[in-house]
Amino acid sequence: MDGRNRALDNIFVERFWRSLNYEDIYLKDYQTMEELKQGLKRYFVFYNSERFHQSLDYKTPDMVYSSCFEERERGLLAVA
Repeated sequence: MDGRNRALDNIFVERFWRSLNYEDIYLKDYQTMEELKQGLKRYFVFYNSERFHQSLDYKTPDMVYSSCFEERERGLLAVA
């Protein structure tokens, strides 16, 4: 935290870890490190491709990410 508004940058990461804990880790009570690793892999896929996010206008991160490429592709095709 060495610059102005740096604390605000951390909000997104803190919110993600809170979601991960409450939606997965606390509910599953993993017993081994291998179970935890597999569970985290499943949660990351769920979080990015299936879970709708209010801050993204109820879209998934994958939907928002892919729409950027679609818009750019349409723009390139219109110019050509």
